[in-house]
Amino acid sequence: MRVLIVVTHLLGAGHLTRAAALARAFSQAGHATTLVSGGSPARPAGLDGVAFVQLPPVRILGTDFTTLLDEDGAPVDNFRLAERRILLLDTLRTFRPDIVITELFPFGRRVLAGEFMTFLKDARSLDPGPRILCSIRDILAPPSKPERIEETHARILENYEAVLVHGDPRIVPLEATWPVDERIRPLIRYTGYVDENPEPLEQGDRKGILVSGGSSAASLPLYRAAIAAAQEIADRPWRILIGRGVTDADFTALRHGAPSHVTIERARPDFRNLLAHAELSVSQAGYNTVVDLLRSHAKAVLVPFEAGQETEQRLRAERLKALGLAEIVPEADLSPQRLAEAVRHGLSRQQSLPPSIDLDGARESVAVAESLVPAHPALHRPVDWSPLDRALDRAGDRGGTVRFWWRDDDAVADTPQLDRLMALSRSARASVALAVIPRSLKPSLGERLRRDDAAFALVHGWSHANHAPAGEKKAEFGPHRSVDAMAAEAERALHVARDQFGHKLLPVFVPPWNRISPDLAQHLPRAGFTGLSAFNDRKEARSAEGLLQVNTHIDPIDWHGTRSLDDPKRIVARLAAAIDRRVIGEADREEPIGLLTHHLIHDDVIWTFCEKLMMHLAAREIPFLRPDDVFSRRNRITASA
Repeated sequence: MRVLIVVTHLLGAGHLTRAAALARAFSQAGHATTLVSGGSPARPAGLDGVAFVQLPPVRILGTDFTTLLDEDGAPVDNFRLAERRILLLDTLRTFRPDIVITELFPFGRRVLAGEFMTFLKDARSLDPGPRILCSIRDILAPPSKPERIEETHARILENYEAVLVHGDPRIVPLEATWPVDERIRPLIRYTGYVDENPEPLEQGDRKGILVSGGSSAASLPLYRAAIAAAQEIADRPWRILIGRGVTDADFTALRHGAPSHVTIERARPDFRNLLAHAELSVSQAGYNTVVDLLRSHAKAVLVPFEAGQETEQRLRAERLKALGLAEIVPEADLSPQRLAEAVRHGLSRQQSLPPSIDLDGARESVAVAESLVPAHPALHRPVDWSPLDRALDRAGDRGGTVRFWWRDDDAVADTPQLDRLMALSRSARASVALAVIPRSLKPSLGERLRRDDAAFALVHGWSHANHAPAGEKKAEFGPHRSVDAMAAEAERALHVARDQFGHKLLPVFVPPWNRISPDLAQHLPRAGFTGLSAFNDRKEARSAEGLLQVNTHIDPIDWHGTRSLDDPKRIVARLAAAIDRRVIGEADREEPIGLLTHHLIHDDVIWTFCEKLMMHLAAREIPFLRPDDVFSRRNRITASA
């Protein structure tokens, strides 16, 4: 799909951060994604696969959401608004998206209603028209006038297919802050909280107090109170992270006023890691901050932002306090003494583990969007299996035995896509080997594999990071790094995966992008591996003494084109050729033919083809071997003979 996300952040950067997390998730799922930002210029990190468009920026001062300012603080004129509209509409017409997501509008950003409504009108006029979704956080600020609520509902019903609520109703249902009526209720889809950085955290010893605020200058009172409170609590180190919206002059003044046991520095990209090692967090209660707290399990003192009659952060903070996860200092009561009292109480409080809260909102948003796009015509076209059938017949006439096995790459968590993969595994009676990325593993995947007898884990590199120089084919374990460094990383990956999966892990190394340095292959047995799997016919059964190599050979994805299904005729022809090579001895007859899939990026066309292929082979009584049989000790002994 082609996905266009439109966001304008006016105060802090929270809205942009959440929209960027959605953009990354769509891109990682294989969808062409463009993110349009209309707020203060700031390109979020990690958007390498996402097209980024910056509109002429607008912002506000304080909490005056009715007066738009430019980057110099001057009121925005009609010329700038026209420039924004022209660039936004040009992007829409050039990109021609299948999915459009507007962040917050029409539930907010009424000051930009003219811009958004023109954009929506043009989007609906496209042929074929995109599916239009609204993206909102867990808590909204409803307008005081009933007619504006009715206007919002009318715009939703006229223009939108779904409302993505990035929250968990077990924490705060949308009805708590917005009057949901029965007309829009069917459009509401809870996704769970959107985590901007879902990488697993390395927990360790907790030490010191970490103070953070949003990206705007609204946190200055909190910073000043924290510095003064630190004077009273000097037996622990304090670290205060200052947002980029605070001027250099104010930043310098804060540093000069801090005692020696307090470190003052600008906000850091490793904030989440600092939080995981802090004894206590002091912060506001913005959306992204609360997600960080839930993910890191940090004790918290919350000072919710409440200027301009804002209630969002206070409500979120109250919910965390009710769950035993935080202390609250109301902004109106903020003082060094009150903050120091709350810090002491927080330090002495027994930490409560958070309840089971859904933090996979970005991935679920992708799933919702995918479900709204009409099925591709290719889903209904018949596949000509005759070349495959003739190759199978030739193998049978010559007494050859054709065997298949199945490897699926890039698994990290139990997801809806994995549900579909395992459903296919059961219906086709085909066991599957999941090549997992150790650095990104979630506990849910280990729990899932322990429930599925027919699924096993293999080790898919360490982090699936490309270390090849620009212009060369991608590789994580190619000839671009020292063998010792790569061997140590591979061994670490094996230990991490073994801790997660236990007996469901097969010690088989699957190099990302199917490329591996021959020198590293020699080291794998010493690191604890007994198997290796890449792509294309193996040249010999083992790459090193005691290492059995069994590759994959058929990949249904058109990686260099649509990233959807390759031409089925080509796939069937490659299957037939793989069988013939084994019959006539051009390939190792003992190597089963490997099907390679990537469940996280499959669209319906790819899923349907894989289902048809497996059912066709099952009808021909062609077995899929279990991965533990493919890499069994008996096969390793045979390969070494």
